[in-house]
This record gives sequence, structure tokens and C-alpha cells, in this order.
Amino acid sequence: MKNDVVIPKLGMTMTHGKVVEWKFNEKEWVDEGQIVLVIETEKVTYDVEAQDSGYLHIIAAPGDKAAVGEAIAELYDSEEAVAEAASTGAAVPAKEAVAKQQTSPAPGGGAASGKRPKGVRITPTARKLAEVNNLEYSAIQGSGTNGRINRADVEKALAAGPVVSSATPAAVFDGEVVDGKRVKDVLPLTGMRAAVAEHMHHSLQVSAQLTTMGEFDATELVRMRKTLVAREAMLGTRITYTDLLAYIVTRVLQDVPLINSSIVGDEIKLWEDVNLGVAVSLPEEKYDAGLIVPVVRNAENLTLTEFSLQIKALRGKAISGKLGLDEITGGTFTISNTGGFGKGYSFNTPVISQPQSAILGVGSIVKRPMVVEDEIVIRQVMNWSFTFDHRAINGAPVGKFLAILNEYIENPYLLMA
Repeated sequence: MKNDVVIPKLGMTMTHGKVVEWKFNEKEWVDEGQIVLVIETEKVTYDVEAQDSGYLHIIAAPGDKAAVGEAIAELYDSEEAVAEAASTGAAVPAKEAVAKQQTSPAPGGGAASGKRPKGVRITPTARKLAEVNNLEYSAIQGSGTNGRINRADVEKALAAGPVVSSATPAAVFDGEVVDGKRVKDVLPLTGMRAAVAEHMHHSLQVSAQLTTMGEFDATELVRMRKTLVAREAMLGTRITYTDLLAYIVTRVLQDVPLINSSIVGDEIKLWEDVNLGVAVSLPEEKYDAGLIVPVVRNAENLTLTEFSLQIKALRGKAISGKLGLDEITGGTFTISNTGGFGKGYSFNTPVISQPQSAILGVGSIVKRPMVVEDEIVIRQVMNWSFTFDHRAINGAPVGKFLAILNEYIENPYLLMA
């Protein structure tokens, strides 16, 4: 008797999943309810529980993609049944074997003596000659293409005697060297990093993106937020600039509906609902911080307080890795607030999250001189960058959107009207 382990459907739009890691080895017993593997889809990873008990036969290896409902493993009631199933197809390495393969030198790699250092460019015949003569060739200056060491370079070194490095023992670098550059560390382009790279590259390939930039006078917005923060206990939440911006943008998207659209086939579809994506930076892990965009659905129906509570709840789930697939898909417009990363004044070119037609990025609010009624005064200024798909949106609706947005930010009490 066998039971299949399949890719579960975790959201309305999910069609495929990728195997990230098996928690058990081939032929190991798995109890119902135990986490048997980790899968990834749309930048989110999920622990998959076994729906039955049995001895595990792995069909899909880490890195393999499979459709929703497709079997990626089987659970049998005996080890003999697993062996019989495995004999009919290629064996998938157990998790220990995979780890060993990833950390062990590849066939033909360096010898234990260190005579074959990583990253040194050398021809096979030159390498063989150096090893036969027990020659440390990493310090040889190659005369071939891109500094590659050839047989003549090795013969010259042998004739000249032992190659002595001018570096002191403490300065000798035993790591990887690529084109003369020493490698500090290596980050695999997998998981969320790979998903973000793929989505951003795809977005730039399939749309005609144009970015316009400027600044808002946010003096009154700053004053309004101070008032709201002072009433945190009454509101039940601490209102942030992201909350205010999200609330305002949602209002403006209803005034200029073309901005809240997508190109689908040969049509521009204007969306009835405002499903607002709010970019969230995840905690930094080894040089980099992940990025994910939870979606506040039907934002047009929310009050400012409800907006604040939903954004905080989604951010908490994002940081703890608990977001569901439906909470990161279906967005119609995205905002990205990088103001929390410093007080600098800068512009950027945010990339559209497909298949949306636009994205708004804002930076820090800083004090800057501005001309107001023919006088130079100090104002609280927020810089902005607005990227739109020129296939769907022309300059006029963009200008209208930004003009209304500017009016609300300069006069936020209009939100009460």
C-alpha cells in the first residue's frame, strides 16, 4: 500500500511549488502529522506535513519544481516496498548525501596536499605537470589568456627552482580566487533572493517602465501624525507614515482608476478593488535583507486605524515567515517606503510588481528650504519616485494622480471631508 506526498495548493493563484528540503531520508519512517519537507512558492516557504504514515520514497529532489497535486514522494508500509519502487527509477540522494555532495570537492578537484588551489586558472596539462613535480603553482604568473597558467609557464618555473611567494604566511590567502579577486564569501542565488531577482528581471523585460521623481511638502502631514501618535491609546494603534501614505494613496487610486490597472492579454483591465501592496524589508541575514510585499485587500473599505492594524499584522507575519500565499498575491498597486533606513535625501527607480501598472516609492522626510509665498522657509520634505508602465498609462493620468496625492499630503485634513 502506498500514499502519495503531493504539492499542496496553498493559495488561489498557486500552480507550482519547488522542493527546498526533505526532513527525512529515503526509507525513513514518517509519522502522520510530522513535517516531511519544505516547499517554496512566490517567495514564501512552507512546512508540509505528512498526511499519512509510512516509509519514505523520495521522487523529487531539492530544487525540483512540481505542479499542485503532483506526487513528489510516496509513503509505503514496508522498506521492501520502498526498495522495489526505487528500483524502477533513479534514486534521489538522502539529505545527508546531498549535503556531503555540496561540501565535498568535485571529481578532479584539489588534492589534500593543497597543490590544486581553488580559483587558479591553469590548463589541464600544466596542472598535471605541476602535480607530478610536487610544484605549488598558485604563485606562478600565467602567460595565457586572462592570466591562465600553461605548460610553458610550469616548465619555466621548474627550471627556475621552487616558487617562493613574497607574502608572509599570515598573508597567504587559501580561499577562492576568481580573475585575481579574492572571494570573501558566497551567497547562493536561491530561495527568496532568487525569487526577487527573477521577478524584478521579468518585470523590466515585459513592460515599458518610466520613472518620474519629485518631492512633497509634508509639513502638515508631520503635524497631523504627531497629533495621532499622541492619541495612540485612544486609537488602539500607533499611526505611522506608511499607514497615512497607504490610506491617502488608496483614496487617490479611486479618483484616478487607470493607475489601479493591469495589462491582461490585449486589454487594460481597471480593477474595482484596491488591493494595496506594502513592501516589507525582512531582518538582515548574512549581508542582505529579504524583501516581501504583503497585500492589504479591499483597502478602499478600511479606515486609517484599520489600515494601521492590518499593515502591522501583515508585517509581523512577514517577519516570522507566516504569510499565506493569498496574502502576497493579487495586488493592484504597491507602495515602498524606504524612509526608515536613514535621514538621507535621495531618489530611486522602484520596479513594478507584475502584473501591476505602477508603483510609488517614498524616502525620508527631511527639513529643506522651500519657497512659500515668495519667502524661503524650512519645510518637512518627502521625496518620491513613481514608476509606471507606459504601455497602459500616459503622462496625463500620472500628472493627475500625483497632483491629487500632493494635495492630500500638503493638506491631510482634507481626508476628513
